[in-house]
Amino acid sequence: MVNSMTGFAAGTGAAEGFDWSWDLRSVNARGLDLRLRVPDWISGLEPELRKALSAALGRGSVALSLRLTRAAGAAGLQIDPGGLAQALDGIARVQAAAADAGIALSETRAADILAMRGVSEAPQTDTGEAARLKTALVADFRGLLDQLLAMRRDEGAALKAVISAQLDEIATLTVAAQEAAGARQPRMRETLKAALEEIMATTAEGLDEARVLQELAVLALKSDVTEELDRLSAHVDAARELLDAGQPVGRRLDFLCQEFNREANTLCAKSGAVALTRIGLDLKAAIDQMREQIQNVE
Repeated sequence: MVNSMTGFAAGTGAAEGFDWSWDLRSVNARGLDLRLRVPDWISGLEPELRKALSAALGRGSVALSLRLTRAAGAAGLQIDPGGLAQALDGIARVQAAAADAGIALSETRAADILAMRGVSEAPQTDTGEAARLKTALVADFRGLLDQLLAMRRDEGAALKAVISAQLDEIATLTVAAQEAAGARQPRMRETLKAALEEIMATTAEGLDEARVLQELAVLALKSDVTEELDRLSAHVDAARELLDAGQPVGRRLDFLCQEFNREANTLCAKSGAVALTRIGLDLKAAIDQMREQIQNVE
């Protein structure tokens, strides 16, 4: 199954006198990058969450945020009178300086003051309560992670359908290129024959005809695109196998896209015919579009 690296999940819960809300997001990245914002006073919570994320996800930039508050009726915030006085004094000084400079400031809210360092602090939580809260949070997080994984699977299924259609287009263009390459052969033979006759007619006596024929054979070989077209067909088959592999294949598909591009570039360079060049350019466009989708595959 193909998984996307894009996903989102949110949830709420309550236990041990606390309410909480989760926010979990992931986007594409070269590896697995975990960024967690959780209360550090709950010992061992962050390592547990990191372990669960690392076990479930192969790639992606993942951001997890946990907002934790005391439930209604529980002990409220403790205000530090000294810290509050310092905060209010600082606000008054800033407002006065701004007024002197002719700068209008927005009104300061109580919530802004409470958020200032040293003004308030959460009520003390004993070790047993923190441990029970951690257990409840870790259990609740499993459901949140399942939501994220489900969204990544759904996005991955849509990606697989798009990439499969793009592979079909590349396969069709490869067949068209094979036909165009075959159609140019008579003209190429006539061109090489005319070039040989001109050389033999204008070159001084003593020219090694065998050497000339050898050089022309080398030119003909350099214009042959059979290997490039065979490799393109093989890459299409390999990509389809990866899509059905049932494991994270984003890196391997991305590498395969580089190989697709290499063959398409060589095809254009060796085409020697307008029709074949146009097909080569269409191939490059289709490969670039496919690679844009593959960037989101886990």
